[in-house]
Amino acid sequence: MADTRRWFWLGGVVLLCGFVWLLHPILTPFLVALLLAYLFDPLVDRLEAAGLSRTWGVVAVFTLFTLIFTALLLVLVPLLARQLFRLYELAPQMLDWIQHTALPWAQSKFGLSDGFWKFDKLKAAISEHMSQTTDVVGVVLSHATASGLALIGWLANLVLIPVVSFYLLRDWDLVMAKIRGLLPREREERAVSLAGECHEVLGAFVRGQLLVMVALGVIYAAGLMLVGLELGLLIGVIAGLAAIVPYMGFIIGIGAALIAGLFQFGGDLYPMLGIVAVFMVGQALEGMVLTPLLVGDRIGLHPVAVIFSILAGGELFGFTGVLLALPVAAVIMVLVRHMHDLYKDSEIYGGGDEPER
Repeated sequence: MADTRRWFWLGGVVLLCGFVWLLHPILTPFLVALLLAYLFDPLVDRLEAAGLSRTWGVVAVFTLFTLIFTALLLVLVPLLARQLFRLYELAPQMLDWIQHTALPWAQSKFGLSDGFWKFDKLKAAISEHMSQTTDVVGVVLSHATASGLALIGWLANLVLIPVVSFYLLRDWDLVMAKIRGLLPREREERAVSLAGECHEVLGAFVRGQLLVMVALGVIYAAGLMLVGLELGLLIGVIAGLAAIVPYMGFIIGIGAALIAGLFQFGGDLYPMLGIVAVFMVGQALEGMVLTPLLVGDRIGLHPVAVIFSILAGGELFGFTGVLLALPVAAVIMVLVRHMHDLYKDSEIYGGGDEPER
């Protein structure tokens, strides 16, 4: 009987993986909607506890999110577009600076041959590629309108996300109760306990880390713009997004900002110190204020696990795999921790009770 159950659950897992593999091209809007419902459910629960009905709580949350998203589109997107176009204009000059200043310095310091970099071929390839496009919007539109069917599908997915999110969020507690009701009765308590641990790990990382990403993006962008860096907003946003992996945003952001600052300020000491100070302040705030306040002391995912899970998910299932990566990693982390505890309590680890000879 136990073997039958094991084969049943193993078959279920195999069927689920096959389902994701076959249907992953159409799963993206549903997974995004599921993620939004998961993120906003605690807020709706609080509004429901305050006296609002579940439906009106969902409407209030959706209205607030729509207003914030619209404000970001109206304010942030034009600024980022201008900075991207500025980067497009500065790219040839930056390539010249790298070729005639940075690389000769590196060659003299490390004793490299003159033809080591082969930079002329790289520069020619980049310049040829950039000359084929006029702006980022044009590139996006050219790809989006390459196929009328693809454009219609993209718009349908865009409309589908809020619709599915609304119904999932409204019926979230009902769906969770029905799933719990389907669990085997003798395993219900253990399954609910494991699900609670997975929720703790995933919630600690997703909800907390997303808020940390937004806060760091604002801090980095505002600080770099105050220093006077032309690409400060763009680099700050990229550093904030890269902060999904702890310390990754800091490394990418300070590296890009120092390169841009070196090119813009010509090695002037004070602006470069200002750039370093911005990222040091941001890192200090993350470690002492943001992470303890927003993430707390709950167990999150290790940075290496995050990197591996995102890369593995993207390799196996594309963008759908990226969306599934963190939930799957959270479940695996909880199961591995329990397997570790079972192993430490087993005779395999302890070697039995035989006395030493």
